[in-house]
Amino acid sequence: MRRLVDRLVPGVSSVTKYARYYGLYAAAAAEAERRDLDAQDCRELLRRAEVLLVAGQVARSPGGIPDGLFPHGHDGVYPALSAGGGLDLERTARVYSPRSWGFWSQYGAPAQVLGIVDYHRGGIRPGRHSCPAEVRDLFAPLLALASSQRTEVQSTDLQEAGAAALGEPCTAEREWLASLLTATRDGIHRPEEWHATDRTRRATLRVLARAVALHGGDSYTRALRGTVAFGPLVSDDPVLSGIPEAARWRGLLLRHYSVSAWRRLWADLVTEVGGQDGGQDRSAAELRVWLRDQVPDGTVDEALAGLGPVHDPAGHSLPVEPGLLHEDPAPWRDIRVLLAGGLRARGAAAGTRPSPDPLSAGVQRAFLGERREFLDPTWMEALMRDYGNRPVRDLASRLVDDMLAQSRRVALRKLRYDPQTGGYKIFTRLHMRNDRYFRIGEESRAEVGIRIPQLGSIGSQLGLFTADEAAGGALTVTDTARATLDVAP
Repeated sequence: MRRLVDRLVPGVSSVTKYARYYGLYAAAAAEAERRDLDAQDCRELLRRAEVLLVAGQVARSPGGIPDGLFPHGHDGVYPALSAGGGLDLERTARVYSPRSWGFWSQYGAPAQVLGIVDYHRGGIRPGRHSCPAEVRDLFAPLLALASSQRTEVQSTDLQEAGAAALGEPCTAEREWLASLLTATRDGIHRPEEWHATDRTRRATLRVLARAVALHGGDSYTRALRGTVAFGPLVSDDPVLSGIPEAARWRGLLLRHYSVSAWRRLWADLVTEVGGQDGGQDRSAAELRVWLRDQVPDGTVDEALAGLGPVHDPAGHSLPVEPGLLHEDPAPWRDIRVLLAGGLRARGAAAGTRPSPDPLSAGVQRAFLGERREFLDPTWMEALMRDYGNRPVRDLASRLVDDMLAQSRRVALRKLRYDPQTGGYKIFTRLHMRNDRYFRIGEESRAEVGIRIPQLGSIGSQLGLFTADEAAGGALTVTDTARATLDVAP
């Protein structure tokens, strides 16, 4: 699923939080080219620039950071500021982030996809979209300080560098980045002028903008799910029906329910296992008993019948999974979500095949993936056939075995040689000793990110979306976005 997210949201990642950093790195790349910096000098420039962005933010906001705009690395820079507002730049740049390249490591790949930065001999250089002069001017004071050999920086210098702080307006930067995000020039999209990744990102933005326009609400993800995941709009809406990526988003969002259910189920299982001190460690048999006790009586076929249809007569997806998430206690809730995913993989509900959906091919490709994987919906559908007339409790036991086997496969895939010990390091929270499992940490129940909140937030910073605080933060699409993204009916 992550691979599909990569393809549908190119240029934005789950950790790209602020549009301003795209501008910073584009301007830094132009500076690196001007000075012909090598990789080490580029790295030093970026680290010092990131520190100065934080310090400049503080200098411009003596009463506190406005609107929650906390720049990356703020917790490592704030303590280094003196009472008078000065900064030991050299020392802070060494320690504010454990990453060799600072927070560039989060923005580097997206910035390269956007075409604003490229790599050259291990360093950075401008990409195919040159940084405009007005944007370079915005960051000129900050980059001049970063490029200098000065160790100490005074508060007056930080005030000037703070012109590039988060929240400080720059029309040229916003218009430039918005044009790249939407793949337009002068508000017009000419497909032949853009790369395939640009066209795909624009398509996803169009789907999101149309979802916000139709659904509203205060969440980009809920707007997308409420508009695209279920019902007839993907094929009936005059805008969405013309965007092939809308069908792929439907498939991805439906698959996301199954992936999230597996993560929650696995986290619950790991929670049942004690620590390495031997307290409450579990055997596989004991874990099977645990999950068997969490499910009701009856057969798998009876459980499937209780789900009802997952498609309407026209073949459109029905919102089965959202209802399950609000009805059943875990972990039975998540097993039922997995069963619903298996029904979707089967392409039929309650023994009847729905009428053909004009976009079903695109939905199915995204939902099932390009290759079969362990624990994917087709895996679940095969289990449903094998265990149909057997008790649900037997299926629960099998799911425990499948999760433990998958955990071992993933752990072996991540096995790495540790030169410090001369042995191998295995990256897993669940370990086995004498046929009994113990854990060394908790597993996350968090959903796999689909980058829609990040895309919406970046779009909002660039003037594509707004939130009406008087209406409880309801999201709206700006007039500029309606025209640029062509989402008006």
